[in-house]
Amino acid sequence: MVGLNQTSSEIPSSFKLYDNYPNPFNPVTNIKFDIPKSSYVKINIYDASGRLVTELVNQYLNAGSYVSQFTFSEYSSGVYYYRIESGSFTDVKKMILVK
Repeated sequence: MVGLNQTSSEIPSSFKLYDNYPNPFNPVTNIKFDIPKSSYVKINIYDASGRLVTELVNQYLNAGSYVSQFTFSEYSSGVYYYRIESGSFTDVKKMILVK
């Protein structure tokens, strides 16, 4: 289950990927990010061995602040990573699923 909501239409000054919250989580977490200009955004989630688990966001978005909610009910406990790509910006953060 994936949800993507724009939380602000104010244009941020830079790209930013925030720490997910809550972290650790069970089974739902939120991933917040800012994009300063309209662009194609891709957020993927990987397991600890680097295998792609799921594609969370893969679409063109207008400039603004967003939050994406993801439910991990079918995944096992452990460390996961989420990576954003938008234009020339990339960043990776770690999250922990505890069941």
